[in-house]
Amino acid sequence: MGPLPRTLELFYDVLSPYSWLGFEVLCRYKNIWNINLQLRPSLIAGIMKDSGNQPPALLPRKAQYLRNDVRLLGQHVQIPVQFPKDFFSVILEKGSLSAMRFLTAVSMEHPEMLEKVSRELWMRVWSRDEDISEPQSILAAAEKAGMSTEQARGLLEKISTPNVKNKLKETTEAACKYGAFGLPITVAHLDGQTHMLFGSDRMELLAHLLGEKWMGPVPPAINARL
Repeated sequence: MGPLPRTLELFYDVLSPYSWLGFEVLCRYKNIWNINLQLRPSLIAGIMKDSGNQPPALLPRKAQYLRNDVRLLGQHVQIPVQFPKDFFSVILEKGSLSAMRFLTAVSMEHPEMLEKVSRELWMRVWSRDEDISEPQSILAAAEKAGMSTEQARGLLEKISTPNVKNKLKETTEAACKYGAFGLPITVAHLDGQTHMLFGSDRMELLAHLLGEKWMGPVPPAINARL
């Protein structure tokens, strides 16, 4: 019997393209490394407010860099990321509150669907330039991810309940307590110590902490299937 899997928590928001990058890499390694990956839907707006941070796109030079950086990283990680045409409306006006509440409800009632539904919401906003703020948009994402219409509608009805609202708030507050000032963050629990790593580009360092082998963002077993 080998050593028990180490717990990794990934705090993310589908409004964040870097969260998508980190999410896909960790999902690829979850069956290669000896880890227990726990997905934690969080609200980036709450983390920004709590930490006093601002979206990088509000600074013109950062915004210009961000657009090119995400495009290149998408190619490197092999995910079909494309910037929404009306970027500021998507990020600053529409936001992700309903989507993240829905993912919170999924995590509470159908955790086996959380990875697929999260991925489909990212695909909508960060690949196909589709809405993720309206109920019908969220339903469409859930159904495309493999949920039944009945399941998806049942969860959508719960996103305004205190249980779901409080759970999302608690998860977001937990990220803040770990020191988050943006997303994604990966929290590794190792030998009684907690390590918080910010961003999608700390995977090599994460592998070092875990004592695992880093084989790039698309490890050979995955590359053979892509």
